[in-house]
Amino acid sequence: MVKRTDRISEEIKREISDIIRNNIKDPRVPALLSVVSVDVSKDLRYAKVYVSVFGNDDEKKNAIEGLRSAAGYIRREIGHRMEIRYTPEIQFEIDSSIERGVYITKLIDETVKNE
Repeated sequence: MVKRTDRISEEIKREISDIIRNNIKDPRVPALLSVVSVDVSKDLRYAKVYVSVFGNDDEKKNAIEGLRSAAGYIRREIGHRMEIRYTPEIQFEIDSSIERGVYITKLIDETVKNE
């Protein structure tokens, strides 16, 4: 049985991805940005949004700053698009799992090539 918070997390993830792709014009937010996951608190007051940014550390830092400055706008848009009583406060965090996966794949490929 899927919990309500899990359904809301997935819906928020879809909406935030769409908002970032189509509505955010901040030059600090790169085109190569992916919303990896969203964790919503049980009381639906807070949502941690994990994003993956392709680039160096400065680009990641700038992307998070751009997203944090747009958090109020994103929250308002989610409130308009979703029918939930309370729109959660959004906190953005960097998720480096995709980069770790690429690095591990590169190591595996090098090991296989050397054998």
